[in-house]
Amino acid sequence: MPPFFDGNNYSHWKAKMTIFIQALDFNLWEIIVNDPELPETISKKGVKSLKPRGLYMDEDRKKVQLNAKAKHVIICALNSNEFNRVSSYATAKEMWDDV
Repeated sequence: MPPFFDGNNYSHWKAKMTIFIQALDFNLWEIIVNDPELPETISKKGVKSLKPRGLYMDEDRKKVQLNAKAKHVIICALNSNEFNRVSSYATAKEMWDDV
């Protein structure tokens, strides 16, 4: 179970979470630090957007799943106020950077 953040002693919680996530799966830590490469499409005009799920290939699913796992670990360690603040973010990195 991840260390729980109740709004107090943030630096202690973040250090423990870093170790917890790295021990759980170092790939999770990598996408939190470096941002996941979520599947994108590029329109004829050069505009990037998230790829529709119906067009995902196996590699796309792996990237999305890893991001979802990282988000899950983070939200399970937050109180309701922190959760409400970051739960709408698309990536684990966004969550981590804003906690």
